[in-house]
Order: sequence, then structure tokens, then C-alpha cells
Amino acid sequence: MSSSRTIICLLRNDLRLHDNEVLHWAQKNADHIVPLYCFDPRHYLGTHYFNFPKTGPFRLRFLLESVNDLRASLKKRGSNLVVRRGKPGQVVEDLIKQLGSVTAVAYHEEVTQEELDVEKQVKDVCSRNQVKVQSFWGSTLYHKHDLPFNHISRLPDVYTQFRKAVEAQSRVRPVLPTPAQLRPLPRGLEEGPVPTYQDLEQTEPVADSRSAFPCRGGESEALGRLQHYFWDTDAVATYKATRNGLIGVDYSTKFAPWLAMGCISPRYIYEQIKKYERERTANESTYWVIFELLWRDYFRFVGIKFGNRLFHLKGLQDKHVPWKSDRKLFEAWKEGRTGVPFVDANMRELALTGFMSNRGRQNVASFLTKDLGLDWRLGAEWFEYLLVDYDVCSNYGNWLYSAGIGNDPRENRKFNMIKQGLDYDNNGDYVRLWVPELRGIKGGDVHTPWTLSSAALSHAQVSLNETYPSPVIMAPEWSRHVNKKPVGGSGPSARGKRGPSHTPRQHKDRGIDFYFSKSRNMKTSSD
Repeated sequence: MSSSRTIICLLRNDLRLHDNEVLHWAQKNADHIVPLYCFDPRHYLGTHYFNFPKTGPFRLRFLLESVNDLRASLKKRGSNLVVRRGKPGQVVEDLIKQLGSVTAVAYHEEVTQEELDVEKQVKDVCSRNQVKVQSFWGSTLYHKHDLPFNHISRLPDVYTQFRKAVEAQSRVRPVLPTPAQLRPLPRGLEEGPVPTYQDLEQTEPVADSRSAFPCRGGESEALGRLQHYFWDTDAVATYKATRNGLIGVDYSTKFAPWLAMGCISPRYIYEQIKKYERERTANESTYWVIFELLWRDYFRFVGIKFGNRLFHLKGLQDKHVPWKSDRKLFEAWKEGRTGVPFVDANMRELALTGFMSNRGRQNVASFLTKDLGLDWRLGAEWFEYLLVDYDVCSNYGNWLYSAGIGNDPRENRKFNMIKQGLDYDNNGDYVRLWVPELRGIKGGDVHTPWTLSSAALSHAQVSLNETYPSPVIMAPEWSRHVNKKPVGGSGPSARGKRGPSHTPRQHKDRGIDFYFSKSRNMKTSSD
């Protein structure tokens, strides 16, 4: 066939044109480019240990939107997105044989076993067919070759040490330009249809007007979100104060789903933060966005260092914990009927929207692992199923932290569900939003309905164990906060559309979340 050079660009979690080294390299080295996305059937099977659906409806919707958006963007630049259903190795081999002109296959490297298996299969196919393989690193803010550690085995096991070393000794590489035009597809190559929910044996999710993430997938939407959050509203300038919010779209950046699918580059976010700091303002809030990106980097590098230990019951510390596997307790947790309203509200939000706040994730994970004592992998795989922003390294890294077998320097970290609810939803607005059967209970009392008199419950039209369950477990530390609730209905909620009107004093110097603190001697009981 043709003697022209054709490069297949295997796209996975890099569904963007900007800052995409795979496309950038192919543009320089090919006459024809085949941007390829494969709907791998293995992504729609069950999770490893508990066989939950591997890809839930919200993430699938976001993925389909992202794929369609990338196809539209490529068409505007003289290209197209070739879509196939099948294992990437087999699809690539079929295309090599069909086209007869493929000189190279390029892709971005991933970290964990299933993704590495795909890369090995692609390499084997290319080796058999005398086709070059070109891989790149493009998923993190700091390039893995720019880390100030001689070898990944020297990566610190505590985030703060990693952050300080990287900030002092490494630099962020510049963003690669977005191509105005791309080399065309080989003549006669069919684009292939984007599958439907039915094709993938999935059900289209129902939109919920209460969602804190009512956003669409795709690079265009991601860039629009950054424009809105940085330049149109200046919300980024108050991010550190609002990031623990629970209700509304703008209490946090909401970049995570787009980052997880590679619709936006962390280096582009960094570049825009630096521009914002030059042109508008530089403060703790603008830095905190970079701080969060560094957490994401850290978990990715932890994934490289520890490999499959990320998924092992004993975690990174090889620590034996007598986890329980009580399915009845787990069902109550995942369905949001534990009888602990702050936990239940968060779990129902996740089930109905695919999203949960950072604050909520910390609490429900602590409740599952520390209060219920259940196998942390139940929670990790449930999140893998439902989260729209599921990222393998961040998800499992965070769950290991919560379970006390990850990188957390503090032992036996445990959250007090009642105190957390009162700190971050002090008037109970969030709980009433997601647990409507409790909406008759005013103010902070909604966090502890079991402490109310029968008359108060009757007035609120709540019947414990009938309309709403009693707690499946009672932690002794909760009682310290039962009598510290604000009077029913008095004062505004601490969390509105833009986040908190105040940050509790003991949380002022908290880091991004529960596994980091400048105050190293903070007592666990303060949570």
C-alpha cells in the first residue's frame, strides 16, 4: 500500500488537544495520524475483589461527552477521532494490518497494572509487526524525570517531604502548543461510531438538580470551567476558604473529573494560575490549587513506587488489620441509611450524582474504616464504580490513608462524624438537601435525630427506625458534641453556594485534607 508514514496515537486518559505530547510528536513525524480511542470491554466488567460494576453511569456519561468533544475538535483541525470497541492491542494490530503504512504507535504512559498490561500488549503487537513504539509521560504537573530523587524508590513516604523537595528543586515544564491543524487520517479509514449506553449494557443516568457537579465532559468544557473559575468570577482567589464546602458548583475548582480523563492538563492549570497571580492576585488560595495538583502528582508517583501494593489488603505498610466483611453494614453505608445523617447525605449524593465533596469523602471513608471497621477495599471499589472523577492512584491512595495503612504519618486517624457535620454543615442545610425525610428537623439538630425527644421527632414527622434508621453504630466521642449544636433554625448555614462563611478555628491551618497538617501535633480527637 502507501509508502507514507502513518502514526497511531492511542489515546486513553489524555482526551485533549492542548499540551498533548503524543499528538505533538506525531504531527512532526507522520504524513497521516490516526487518533484512536478504544472502548475496552474490560472497563465494563466487575471490580477486582467485590465485582461491583467497574465503570458507573456518571463516569460513562462523562467519558462519552469527552470522546464526542474531542472528535469535534479534531474535525475542526482536519483530523478525526477513530473509535473502536475492543482491546487496544487487538485494535492496533487490526489497524496496522489494514493500513499497511503504520510506522509507529504513540501513547502516554500509565502507572498501574491493568494499564501497564495494555501497554505490554501494544508493544508485543508492534514488535511482531516491526512498528516503532513511542511513549511519553504527560499525566502529572511535574514530569517524572524531573523529580529530585535519584530513583523512584527514594520517593519520600510522607507527602510534605515530597512537596518541599519538588517545590525547591524541580520545575514545571512549559505547556505544549495546541496544533492549529493536524495531519489527516489515511484515506478510506472509517471513523467508527461512539457507542451508546445500550451498546455497553449501561443505563443513562438521570440528572439531579441538587448536583454539585452538573458539568459535561470534554476539553472544551474543562477550559470553559477554568475560564469561569479563574477569570470570570475570581472564585480561585477565595478557594482556600471555600474548598470545604458541600453545596453548589463554585465552592471548589471541580477540575478533578477533567483531570482524571486528561481533558485538561495540570501544566495548563499551573500556567493559568501563574498568569492569574501576575495579572490579578497571588495569595494562599491560588497556591492551594497548585498544592492540590501536587497531591495528585504524589499519589501517581506512589503508584509507581509501590505497584500492586496499592491494592493489597495490608496496604503500603504491610500492616495486618482485622477488617470485617459485614455485608449488611456495607449495604447501609453505600445506600446512605446508616442512621448518621452526615454520612448518609454524602453517600446519597454520590449515588445520585457520581460526585462528593472532598470533605465528604474524608468522612465517609473514616466512618467505613474506623467506625464500622469494614474492609477498606469495599469503599475503594464502590468509589471506583460511582465516582465521575475516579483516578486509580488518587482513589486507592486516599483510601489507604483513611484506612491507616498508606502514607499518613499519623497513626489511627479518625474523624468524629458529629463534630465534622456541625463544623461544615452547622445549620444542617446539606443534610436536609440529601436526606429529605429529615427536613422537618431544624438547624444542627438534624445531625443527631436520635437525641431528640419523641415530641420533637413527631413534630418533624420523623419516626426512628421507620422513616429514618437509628445509627448502626454509636461512637463514644460523638457525645461531646451533641449539646454544642446551634439552636434550631438560628443563623445561616456555614456552607452556601460559595462555601463557608467561616472556617472553624481548628481547621484554619489544615492542609488540603485530612492527611496533611502544618500542625504535626494535632490530636486526633479534635476531628
